[in-house]
Amino acid sequence: MLREVLLELAEPFEISSGCTTTRRTLLLTLEGDGLEGWSECVAGGSPTYSYETVDTAWHVLARWLLPDLLRHEADDARHLASAPWLRGHPMARATVEMATWDLEAKRRGVPLSALLGGRRREVPVGVSVGIQRDADALLGKVDEYLAEGYARVKVKIKPGRDVEMLAAVRNRYPGVSLTADANSAYNLSTDLDVLCALDELSLAMIEQPLGHEDLLDHAALQRRMATPICLDESIRSAGDARLAIHIGSGAIVNIKPGRVGGLAASVEIHDLCCAEGWPVWCGGMLESGIGRAHNVALAALPGFTLPGDISSSRRYWREDIVHPEFEMRNGSMAVPTGPGIGVTPRMGRIEALTVRKEVFAP
Repeated sequence: MLREVLLELAEPFEISSGCTTTRRTLLLTLEGDGLEGWSECVAGGSPTYSYETVDTAWHVLARWLLPDLLRHEADDARHLASAPWLRGHPMARATVEMATWDLEAKRRGVPLSALLGGRRREVPVGVSVGIQRDADALLGKVDEYLAEGYARVKVKIKPGRDVEMLAAVRNRYPGVSLTADANSAYNLSTDLDVLCALDELSLAMIEQPLGHEDLLDHAALQRRMATPICLDESIRSAGDARLAIHIGSGAIVNIKPGRVGGLAASVEIHDLCCAEGWPVWCGGMLESGIGRAHNVALAALPGFTLPGDISSSRRYWREDIVHPEFEMRNGSMAVPTGPGIGVTPRMGRIEALTVRKEVFAP
């Protein structure tokens, strides 16, 4: 079953490309052998982060991927729903692929993290702070999250709300692990002075400062900066990661399974980066507890040495759609130990939030 649910954020979340207050989310349920595999599509309501949207993903899933899935049988989640005939649309493909991983782990009676090769019982987590109206508002949010125990603070930035606001945080917290995320808001030819000024703030990294197709410009910028550049939107496949490493477009990769086409691709990128000495971490896409469970399982792999954007459920939602909700304790989050994603979808709440659904049967 494919369904769309509407989730209200606990507070508005602003990045350089816009502000989100309501999250349109696609959930997929696959049934087999009396079990259910669950996944979540990370596409947004508008083509800002990616060309994919909730509506394009629904169309691709309903018109091609799910009908094709019903015509095939597969025993191994690693090979199911790879859809080599479909160009692009990694978020739609990941939705099918990740649900098959959950189903496969439940068939084997093991946690999803173990099926992926994860070893950790808990993973370090950070928090992402949206763009605030001024430095005082930003400091208030940072105060709050550090008091809760987050291991790293990431601040969203855009032109005009960058160096001064980050400097205020660094001055108050000289020892905190602080990163900045631009979501492709800057241009190398016009913003080099601003970007180099960030070098003075002892940031752990600056994430995706330039356009998602600007690997050459990222390489040129990395040669000018001591601060490691972390690539997010630029890495859509293992091939992108190989190219970025080869030309030195950064030093760190944020792996989001929905962005790269699923968990198998995520593991491949993880293995590649580990072999090349590039640290990786798991980013977030305003997921509900279903998507968050997949991210936590992935982050249990050994190469995820940096805190990920896998915050507590209550960071984004007043009430999540899974039980138990995810909770950060002392800068870490426990990896679920139950079969599959290890959390239970709350069907009553999901049904109440559903605005459309479609059932696919052989």
